[in-house]
Amino acid sequence: MLKKAKILIVDDDPLNRLVLEKTLANDHEIFLVESGEKALTFVRSTAVDLIILDIVMPGINGYEVLIQLKENSTTHSIPVIFISANTSHDDEAKGFELGAMDYIAKPFSPAIVRARVRNQLLIKQKNDLLEMLASIDGLTEIPNRRYLDESLSREWRRSRRAGTPLSVLLIDIDHFKRYNDCYGHRAGDDCLKRVAHALVAACERGTDFVARYGGEEFAAVLPDTNQHEALKFANKLRDAVNTLAIPHKASLNAAHITISIGVATTEFGQVYSEHILLEEADLGLYQAKDSGRDKIIARVIDAS
Repeated sequence: MLKKAKILIVDDDPLNRLVLEKTLANDHEIFLVESGEKALTFVRSTAVDLIILDIVMPGINGYEVLIQLKENSTTHSIPVIFISANTSHDDEAKGFELGAMDYIAKPFSPAIVRARVRNQLLIKQKNDLLEMLASIDGLTEIPNRRYLDESLSREWRRSRRAGTPLSVLLIDIDHFKRYNDCYGHRAGDDCLKRVAHALVAACERGTDFVARYGGEEFAAVLPDTNQHEALKFANKLRDAVNTLAIPHKASLNAAHITISIGVATTEFGQVYSEHILLEEADLGLYQAKDSGRDKIIARVIDAS
């Protein structure tokens, strides 16, 4: 059974909005706007699962709204169903060429509207599942490097626009090769899973996340987080792994598994590339390992 989807209805005719709302409100959460401009403003602040979009409206028309939706990385994957009194095949074809998923002619049948909405939501649900699976690390079942790269790029752009702080942590399991050599790769895989789950469990804010960076390395992205707050979080991660007390008799710095962490922070959204943040966090991680491991080293890039 589908979850209650969020559907945005965009139509300048109040009667059409009312009929569509009554047709779909029992099964879905409905939002109504009367213009293309208001639709674009709405989706900037509210995530929706589907848009039902009138083509002919004052101001910008439905085609122009769809073009802008497709040009925005945040909204390009929202399925759009066009609805129009114009039954021209050329108009219908133009809608599909621009990326619309379906086309309903006015006057419309409520049963047809419900069926086509249900079909598009099912397709979206399957696509979302595939996208999620492509972003999950197969071993640890936490976000993978692909998800990290995409999310960090998005948060870096937001940080630059708003001038807000952004912190990145790179985390390495100390002497993990020696652990594998001592206990075997199956135990190594189990260790990676336990550490990964402990790191993820430490994330309390919905905006923070931990991903597997590669091998025995993990990364954390902390939006709206300054250096002081990032250091507190890094210590929380370090304590979480120490609390696991996974024995490591081959370690050169402790009797159990420990982690080293490099922290990089851009305080004012001035860093020129998300890759600089990763590089600086990597330098911090190198310094943490070089100074004895089980350490945290923080770097501020642009405090001025």
